[in-house]
Amino acid sequence: MRLLPIGKVESGMRLAKRIYNSEGLPLLMEQVELTQTMIRRLMDLGVDFVYIDDPRTRDITVEDTISEETRIRAISQIRRSFRQLMGDQMKRTSITGLQLGKEFRSVMDMILNDLSNHKESMIMLTHISAMDDYLYHHSMNVCVYSTMLGMAHGYSRDELMTLGIGALLHDIGKTQIPLELLRKKEPLSEKEYDLIKQHAVYGFQFLKDEPNIPLIAAHCALQHHERMDGSGYPRGLKGDEIHEYARLIGLVDSYDAMTTHRVYRNALLPHQALEILFTGSGTLYETEKIELFRDKIAIYPIGITVTLSTGEKGVVVDLNSKVPHRPVIRLLQDAEGQELKDTPEIDLSKALSVTITGVNDMDVPPPRGTQVRA
Repeated sequence: MRLLPIGKVESGMRLAKRIYNSEGLPLLMEQVELTQTMIRRLMDLGVDFVYIDDPRTRDITVEDTISEETRIRAISQIRRSFRQLMGDQMKRTSITGLQLGKEFRSVMDMILNDLSNHKESMIMLTHISAMDDYLYHHSMNVCVYSTMLGMAHGYSRDELMTLGIGALLHDIGKTQIPLELLRKKEPLSEKEYDLIKQHAVYGFQFLKDEPNIPLIAAHCALQHHERMDGSGYPRGLKGDEIHEYARLIGLVDSYDAMTTHRVYRNALLPHQALEILFTGSGTLYETEKIELFRDKIAIYPIGITVTLSTGEKGVVVDLNSKVPHRPVIRLLQDAEGQELKDTPEIDLSKALSVTITGVNDMDVPPPRGTQVRA
């Protein structure tokens, strides 16, 4: 399979991995032959990338970090809870009646069980879905990223449970923000931005009194937009004044927002988003956490097309956990753009003179590393 930008997908190509609708249910199944109408519809739904079947890469498989059952259950629970709150503060009692904390603890148990089977894996969220319900999928993704980083930190299961619940509910305050404002394509006015920033306070006010929600999770909602240098909101906290879980969630919240389709821009690729995070190293985010995150995510996802410094093009077929920016590449084209009959593979962790210079025909900035300090 190959991971292609939707703009490069052509009629007649076949899906290699299913696509889900906003409810978390399958929208298009594997081996469906795509038509131009389908491609345009996927674009309209905010799908930026799809896995396409290719005989030269058919042996490449991508394992989902989170099972379909777990993702559907989690998205359903997030949606149900958030929708009951949207625009109506009086519905808070009905949420409490559903025992919000117990519901989300049950979801987190499923997520932790799935992730415990991928402790040594690099994080690569391969689930592709229509993003008209961005808030729910974003909450799920932030939870997965945060929990995997918590595992890398050596957190206990109880700590991971609290962190995960805080991540799942970090944006619950956005249920009190007008939907048309959250989905606005044009630049926000200062007044509109100030209103959106209130979601952190709304989330804290809601969660702090929930009997089955850890108070730390409420502070994650309140503090996930605070930044190390005090430039964040709502309180302008600095450094250790921000809870460690909130600092971690704030980092991956930014990353997922950048790598997910939004109504006002297309998704960035992992290496692009990571480069932006490193520009805030030591000022907005902790350098140590960015570096840990860099070492745990698939900077160049399996199946993506890359251009090498030799001029050759190929597809990422395997990852190197110790040097994530130097994966294994299966060559498909030579430097002159001619298709190769044989498809040799090159391990960039060993071929040190060769680097990735482009992804999907886009230039790639040099990888940022531990030498970057603010």
